[in-house]
Amino acid sequence: MSPGKSAGKGDISRLQAESLRALPSVEEVVEIPDLAGVIEDFGRGLVVDSARVVIDRFRRDILAGREPDADALKPAGLARAVADEAATVFLPSLKRLVNASGVVVHTNLGRSVLAPEAIDAVVQAATSYSNLEYNLEAGKRGSRNDHITRIIMALTGAENALVVNNNAAAVLLALAVFGGGRDVIVSRGELIEIGGSFRIPDIMASSTARLVEVGTTNKTKLSDYQKAIGPATAMLLHVHSSNYKVVGFTAEVDIAELAALGHEHGLVVVDDLGSGALAELPALADEPSVHDSLAAGVDVVTFSGDKLLGGPQAGIIVGRSEFVEKMKDRPMARARRVDKMTTAALQGRRGLRGNPPGSARAISLSHSAAMPTPAIAKNQAAARRGTWANAGHAAATSTRSRPSSIANPARANTARWMRNMALNGAPIERWA
Repeated sequence: MSPGKSAGKGDISRLQAESLRALPSVEEVVEIPDLAGVIEDFGRGLVVDSARVVIDRFRRDILAGREPDADALKPAGLARAVADEAATVFLPSLKRLVNASGVVVHTNLGRSVLAPEAIDAVVQAATSYSNLEYNLEAGKRGSRNDHITRIIMALTGAENALVVNNNAAAVLLALAVFGGGRDVIVSRGELIEIGGSFRIPDIMASSTARLVEVGTTNKTKLSDYQKAIGPATAMLLHVHSSNYKVVGFTAEVDIAELAALGHEHGLVVVDDLGSGALAELPALADEPSVHDSLAAGVDVVTFSGDKLLGGPQAGIIVGRSEFVEKMKDRPMARARRVDKMTTAALQGRRGLRGNPPGSARAISLSHSAAMPTPAIAKNQAAARRGTWANAGHAAATSTRSRPSSIANPARANTARWMRNMALNGAPIERWA
């Protein structure tokens, strides 16, 4: 056994043990006079927590064989480290990134970028009072839904509309209102899991609706739904499998057939589209559209406001007025309502008035995805002169991309050529 080493697997050296014993306690660090002002600025609780983080960092370094600098363990060095750690808590953690992932709407990178007119609307709403819930014409309290209902109706052709804080909330609300305590039938191939490990069966359980699975993973027929309908059935739910694709020996029920079956038995038919395409675009050719779903006779359609629509995070509910009004009347709808900034951003999407509702140019993401390569190259040149002027070497490279991690999973390698940037000879993914 070598000098300075104790026996036993995983034991530390004598030098490491001495270094660990030499570390001050958290209380000793907090009592350093230089931290008095830091405690006054940030509070004793945060300084204690920061001191614990600093000491733990030293401990990990010692165990990893990295001896701390002697000056860092002196009172002045410890005070600086604790003050810096406390200050980091209040530093903005959201950073501006360049998306070179090849996925235009990347959930981990903030999804869609807001259109300029939507940003202007948010700034105005955030910096002044507004008539968010006040009807100026009637001179009394109004509804925040009124500001965006007609816009969404114009974009989709629906009879009525409601906005909640995200699409999962929209689905949850629909399940609670129309399927709470009763049976809701879903194809086994549509029991999807979305980001953050949220699953359709879990959302359904939260709504108190009872899940009834039909069909198989790769094949579900209309007869499967017919056999499952019973006295306790309240709703037929169709879920678009936007983040994966089953190919080969497959079969699924056309949404129009499902709507007809539901109406034949007096059931509510809900279609969760996820992304919710509103514009016709080659890159989104396989993505079901809100217009088609409504035209097929579906009672309620839910989709996101911050994916293909290019707006803020929101869940948009459209459909037959009698059903949407029932959802508006539930307390759960209030608990999941959107704030004034989201309302303003959605309302701001109407700024492109010269474009027909649902056209590619009326949807900011669709406009970006349809941008020709020369225009992308022009934007990159501007970025190199501006944002990345001092970032070192920048180069444009050709690669394939797709519009979204939640749209067209089967077309990931067939989208048109895009151009990405690299900084200092390395891909942007290292930063983003």
